[in-house]
Amino acid sequence: MDLQIDEFYKDAAAAMLLLYQAFPRKVALYVEDLIGREEPDDFGLPSQRHQNCLGALLWLAEEGYLRFDSCIQFDALDQAVLSEKGFLRLTRALPLNNPDRQLTPSILRVQATLAYQLREALGSHQSERVALLTQHLFVSGLTGQSDANDTV
Repeated sequence: MDLQIDEFYKDAAAAMLLLYQAFPRKVALYVEDLIGREEPDDFGLPSQRHQNCLGALLWLAEEGYLRFDSCIQFDALDQAVLSEKGFLRLTRALPLNNPDRQLTPSILRVQATLAYQLREALGSHQSERVALLTQHLFVSGLTGQSDANDTV
């Protein structure tokens, strides 16, 4: 099992949701807010887990899901905000399992968003669901077309 990949999915989802909750404001996106406090190694360097999380944030930026102005040492991305691509991916609707037909259309619309479903999966510690939903973040459409073909 590739533990760093599962951690990547969790870190990417948590980061995107933090930015979604702040959208459209720019915020400092701290690694510690995503994974908790990690003690540096004997040489004062960030832990491997900390470095992996920061790497996930930088990868999200390189792939166009978020923008930021600068790094705050190894601790954070400063002035981070979702890109249009990231915002559209999080707000797109996914099919709901057993939707409650008694709910209003506006509530059903919100519950169908990738952002809502990711938040629910992270909150209930469903790591397999987090991984599957985060994979949807990296697909340009529900047809399975990858980002390489994305024209956004």
